[in-house]
Amino acid sequence: MASLDFEKEKRIFRAFYDSHSALFDKVLKDYIQIISTLLQDEAVGEVTKIEGRVKDREECIKKFHRKYQNRLESDEKPYRIKDYLSDLIGIRIICLYEDQIELVSAVLKKHFTIIDVTDKISAVENTEASFGYKGLHMDISLTPEMTCQSKYQACADYPFEVQIRSLIQDAWSVLDHKIKYKKSIPNALKRRINLLSALFELADREFKEIRNATMELIQQATVAPISDTLEESGTTSGQPTTAVTEKAVNAFNFLRIASHFFRDFEFEDYKVDDFVQNILKIDSGFQKSALHKSLIENFKTVRDYRDNFIAENPESTFSPYTSIRHCLYLYNKDKFSRILSKGPKERFEAWLKEVKNTLD
Repeated sequence: MASLDFEKEKRIFRAFYDSHSALFDKVLKDYIQIISTLLQDEAVGEVTKIEGRVKDREECIKKFHRKYQNRLESDEKPYRIKDYLSDLIGIRIICLYEDQIELVSAVLKKHFTIIDVTDKISAVENTEASFGYKGLHMDISLTPEMTCQSKYQACADYPFEVQIRSLIQDAWSVLDHKIKYKKSIPNALKRRINLLSALFELADREFKEIRNATMELIQQATVAPISDTLEESGTTSGQPTTAVTEKAVNAFNFLRIASHFFRDFEFEDYKVDDFVQNILKIDSGFQKSALHKSLIENFKTVRDYRDNFIAENPESTFSPYTSIRHCLYLYNKDKFSRILSKGPKERFEAWLKEVKNTLD
């Protein structure tokens, strides 16, 4: 029964905490799983981490003492410590970009009951002299509909706190907590901290802008023609021009062209990036029109060679990247001689010679 005896309530809370510690751990894991599933289903973008903790027993008591005890006792309102701990279960969601925070928040608001929201992003941005980490804090509980379902029964009596941050905000929060005596340090030092905080904020914005610019390039490559005609490409007497440079093969138009020929293959971005750079090391002005032409002219020949190679070497692989290498080699053997290593090149040339002799 609730009382105004703090020492008594501390003993009761400690006994409660110790007897329920295993349940707290289970509730934490359940909440993390529920939230992970919701965020995947709602497609909020890449979330780098979802982690959590059960608040330390003594920290719970300290927080109650700091935030609630004096007011409750002044009002002569009996209390139980456990009734005032909305963050006994704490979960942190780390988004890749700052603008995902609102998307994650919207998903939580859609599926849970929101008890309280603390917007530390606005609090910092609206105070010029302030510094500190940003993030959105939400105190949350299950909806009445959820508490009626058996799969949520373990969580029904336990609200939880969610902290939503971007990756950069999370990095700053780690450093921010290491800065001691923030209210007492000299103004010159505060200014340096503010400058550092601004750099982190700028990094957050720049990562977002880079993402947006990259997505725009991908969109442009998607809607643009797969290839330019040779006339459109700007080729004049074999000399590169500004137009040629602008139409050079890059990861975005490479992916568009390659996906057209290999529809069932999932090209991984980092491998595409590396492969395109290898092409440009051989020919820095190599154009997407030339890539397209090399595949159109040589794809059937290379496909026949691939089938023959796999038939003779059933344990081996012949990836789309390997096929494109062979197409480029056939397109210009002098320029792309290095695109194939010695062994594969010799096997390919022997097969080509055999096919030619058969046709003759």
